[in-house]
Amino acid sequence: MELKKLCDDVRTLARQVGEFIRTERKTFSISAIEYKGNNDLVSYVDKTAEQKLVENLSKLLPESGFITEENTSSIKEKPISWIIDPLDGTTNFIHGIPCYCISIALMKDNEIILGVIYDINLDECFYAYQDGGAFLNGIAISVSETSLLKTSLIATGFPYSNYSRLKEYMEVFHHLLYNTHGLRRLGSAAVDLAYVACGRFEGFYEYGLNSWDVAAGALIVKEAGGKVTDFTGGNKFVFGREIIASNRKVFGELQRLIEEKFKD
Repeated sequence: MELKKLCDDVRTLARQVGEFIRTERKTFSISAIEYKGNNDLVSYVDKTAEQKLVENLSKLLPESGFITEENTSSIKEKPISWIIDPLDGTTNFIHGIPCYCISIALMKDNEIILGVIYDINLDECFYAYQDGGAFLNGIAISVSETSLLKTSLIATGFPYSNYSRLKEYMEVFHHLLYNTHGLRRLGSAAVDLAYVACGRFEGFYEYGLNSWDVAAGALIVKEAGGKVTDFTGGNKFVFGREIIASNRKVFGELQRLIEEKFKD
């Protein structure tokens, strides 16, 4: 498997599907919303985008399986599988807030080996493949050099269905509010991770996420020189529904804070 060529092909596909999403947004009606849960929204745009991705990724790697948000593929997980979020930031899309993206990762034997995130509105394509570095629109990127939490800008995402850890979450939020340059909530975990990778944010943390929210971004952060773990500093961040991503200089301080607040 030639990862660089494959990554190039996935980037091209992401831009093509991104153009579909961009076009649909111009005439999108709020009446097209469907509810998967109280605050978990979807529309025909997500589903059609995912179908386009699955169809074309299947041609690139016929032997691959799929882990997808909208379950449009009948082909399930295999030793080599694509992990797809066709529209990360659906709520932003529906409300016309210009922060949403396509996230595509490739996993081989439970290890992420390729990741592409396409920010549709800014036409920014972040990508990486194993041991190949991380890039934004063809230019190499790296995490920031900021070394202190107090001079860092941190991203997070608010819980929208699982409120079981809200008390702990708010304790971390409160500390960071007083002890950083600020907190941001963009509404797309994939974009948050991409911004850590290129140094716009020093760190990102969230719980309750799915694999398709974080798989591509986690690899891009790592290949950009950053560190990614679960809240305890372990490696269960793709399927463990909790993640910390940061540059390596701030990581220790951020991870210790989160582990302390979220301890059992």
